[in-house]
Amino acid sequence: MTDKKTLFIDGQEVEFTDEPNLLEVIRKAGMNVPTFCYRPDLTSFGACRMCVVEVEGRGVQSSCTMPPENGLKIHLNTEKTRRIRKTVLELLLANHDRNCLTCEKSGNCELQQYAEEYGIKDIRFPDKKIEDYLPIDDSSPSLVRDPNKCILCGACVRACSEFQGHSVLGFANRGSKTVVQPMAGRPLGQVDCVNCGQCAAVCPTGALTIKNETDKVWDEIVNLNKTVVVQMAPATRVALGEMFGLEPGENTIGLMNAALRKIGFNLIFDTNFSADLTIMEEATEFLERVKKGENLPLFTSCCPAWIKYLEDQHPEMLKHLSTCKSPMSMLSPVLVDLVPKYFNVDRDNLVVVAVMPCTAKKYECKRPEMYRNGRPDTDYVITTQELGKMIKAAGIDFKALSPEPNDSPFGEYTGAGTIFGASGGVAEAAVRTAYEFATGEPLNDVDIKQMRGTSNRSKTIELDLKGTKLVVRVVSTLKEAEKAIQEIKNGTANFQMLEVMACPGGCVNGGGQPRSCDDSKIKEERADGLYKEDHDLPVRKSHMNPSIQKLYQEYLEYPGSHKAHELLHTAYVNKFVGSYKDV
Repeated sequence: MTDKKTLFIDGQEVEFTDEPNLLEVIRKAGMNVPTFCYRPDLTSFGACRMCVVEVEGRGVQSSCTMPPENGLKIHLNTEKTRRIRKTVLELLLANHDRNCLTCEKSGNCELQQYAEEYGIKDIRFPDKKIEDYLPIDDSSPSLVRDPNKCILCGACVRACSEFQGHSVLGFANRGSKTVVQPMAGRPLGQVDCVNCGQCAAVCPTGALTIKNETDKVWDEIVNLNKTVVVQMAPATRVALGEMFGLEPGENTIGLMNAALRKIGFNLIFDTNFSADLTIMEEATEFLERVKKGENLPLFTSCCPAWIKYLEDQHPEMLKHLSTCKSPMSMLSPVLVDLVPKYFNVDRDNLVVVAVMPCTAKKYECKRPEMYRNGRPDTDYVITTQELGKMIKAAGIDFKALSPEPNDSPFGEYTGAGTIFGASGGVAEAAVRTAYEFATGEPLNDVDIKQMRGTSNRSKTIELDLKGTKLVVRVVSTLKEAEKAIQEIKNGTANFQMLEVMACPGGCVNGGGQPRSCDDSKIKEERADGLYKEDHDLPVRKSHMNPSIQKLYQEYLEYPGSHKAHELLHTAYVNKFVGSYKDV
């Protein structure tokens, strides 16, 4: 048995175990110090100097880089530590674009928050000169980069490198000329950024933000000639409530439906429906590949950041990618084709909006593969954050709403559809259906718990399909996906299916979700919310969804049919070339 290890924080004895630094010990004890650069899921950087504490006998130390030691005596808010933090804030503000009222992060900016908390009224240092301001980069379909609001904390650089292994962003120049920028100072839309938005998720200021399209959606809603339909992804329902004081993981789908109707959306459907549709097509495709022994392992194709990564970095591996569109891009063409028929709506006046946890979906809907007859099937993608802002702008008291159902027939879904939002969920849903398709027998225990968990970014699961061994690899982050690709290339891969989600923990932690970078447990709580809904739903296998069965009977014929391929499948090229703004 090891001896108990303790230290003292402002006179309070605090026990610690394997915490990597003093900051985590401080937080575990229910206290905190400010920080810009520290994120629990990233390596410690110690750049901002806001988290300084005074350690007896050691002087002032950065709490995010100093490991805990037995018997240390730490003081959080001494005259010296507060003076250092206030000086840091003044220096940052002197070099910062302070047009806070028009900033996308206003009200959710850590620099703004700390300036208020520390009572910064006067700044002793000269303001940044107008001629030193750099141009705003809005070339990306998903993100906006404003270098004038960057505080050089490096969180975005580390997120890109450590999550995606990609290093799209980096430091350039020296001294006062130091900036964070894409390679060679090129616009973000002209480098191999995958649009995952994790850089914006960890950015403490408005230097990296989601490209906001809510004004365009409002314009469509208030146009009485338009019929605006909306679909929402699984992960949005367990995160949106956080913007209104609810707990992470609380399923707000009924409140979302009510809020969307109050905003003015005409018809409300659910991307969970098309997640079930995706499983019908993908399970059929997978079993066909297994039968032929071709293009295995099968790569899942729900994540647009993953697809772009393959196109940019490993185009020779595209043959492994499922030809299925993502659930969003499956439902939209179904809506475009059938809403006019079912609801007597003019196609020319039909607008399809998708609410997604993912910034890369903004890129996906603008891809030429997702256009038909010169129009995109999905007209606009807004993120969970953007929907929250629309609800607030409409003056809606979200928590006071009464839950409402969505519309039929594209609103009915199974538990398999809802778990798509968590890492491992796509593969688990696929196995539930593939097992019954392959064996003709019911799968009694549908909970494949070894596929679950948001903290482990790589899992290998061996399953038995009535004598046929199936090995599934589940990864989140492109860094882990790259490892799997190298296994395939060197011939050591033993898996037949590879599920990839670019964001750590899956879509529940997407770049468009309310910020969760300060608490890595939040994504686990969101995933638990999805698995709870799965457990509580009466139908938990995609092929048992009555509305899906009806769609095939009346329109798609059968999984893998010519009509299904025409509408629900696509193919990807070596690398997309062109300006998304001109599509």
